[in-house]
Amino acid sequence: MNETYLLLIFAVAVVVMLLLDLGVFNKKQHAVSTKEAAIWTIIWITCSCIFGALIYFEFGGEKATEFFAAYLTEKSLSLDNIFVFVLIFSFYNIGETHKHKILFWGIIGAVVFRAIFIFSGLWLIELTYLPEIMLFGMPVKLNVLLIVFAFVLLIAGVKSFKDEKEDNQDFNDNFAIRLAKKIFPLTESEESGNFFVVENAVRYITPMFLCMITIEVSDIIFAVDSIPAIFAISKDPIILYTSNIFAILGLRSMYFLLSSVIQYFTRLKQGIALILIFIGCKMLIADFYHISSLVSLIFIFGVVFLSIIASVIEKKIKGGSEEGESIKQG
Repeated sequence: MNETYLLLIFAVAVVVMLLLDLGVFNKKQHAVSTKEAAIWTIIWITCSCIFGALIYFEFGGEKATEFFAAYLTEKSLSLDNIFVFVLIFSFYNIGETHKHKILFWGIIGAVVFRAIFIFSGLWLIELTYLPEIMLFGMPVKLNVLLIVFAFVLLIAGVKSFKDEKEDNQDFNDNFAIRLAKKIFPLTESEESGNFFVVENAVRYITPMFLCMITIEVSDIIFAVDSIPAIFAISKDPIILYTSNIFAILGLRSMYFLLSSVIQYFTRLKQGIALILIFIGCKMLIADFYHISSLVSLIFIFGVVFLSIIASVIEKKIKGGSEEGESIKQG
């Protein structure tokens, strides 16, 4: 099996799954239950693992490890998106019935933009290598773009340690939303469940449309961190794109599974920050010391696992102290 057949299998699997999702199981808009979200989360993870197994049997363990490391990196960083999605839906006052449709089309847009970012990024990386020089007694070929990406990840990681309050963020204050409002008038009605409605022969955009655009813009912003991060793991465009898309497509079901409890994972942001810093450092020292994809995979999984455990322990300690205070006051 060559790379063409692998891409064909990937494309067919993704298209079939999306058609089943939208055209069969979610033909009618409805509130997605936790059980349904859990089933779809398992389905997408299973599809990703099967595809990773195909890579292993056809191209070997190194490529498979790169796939799973890139997949887990994108999946981990995408958890931060869920925090933002919760705020966006609350800001636009979107009902549970309409959230699946918004996320579906928002993530379809992300599939397109990720392809542009990944393939153009790899092309730019090839163009930005400096001539070979001697550094610390070693011949190295530094890459200007990768160095810039490394510092972007390090800065993003440091910023993620800060507990910034985002509850009152105005999501209407971005260029895409202002442009949409200039092109179309806005109606406050969202009962139809459509992105556009026609009233008195005039086409209006609905809050659902603005919400979808905001989610799309937020994904593009998050891609500034996540795309450079996976460049530190592999330079194979097929590995990068397929792992990224499998992670993104499973994000929708993960939102419905975790949205009600994600606020309790208080240490997850710090875990994501550590991952960004680790990958930034890996990218900076790549010409002097190679950190294998297996080490990256273990580190990322371990950090996410430990940050969740730390969140649970912190919640129990706070819960116990609050209970003790209430007993004293009683």
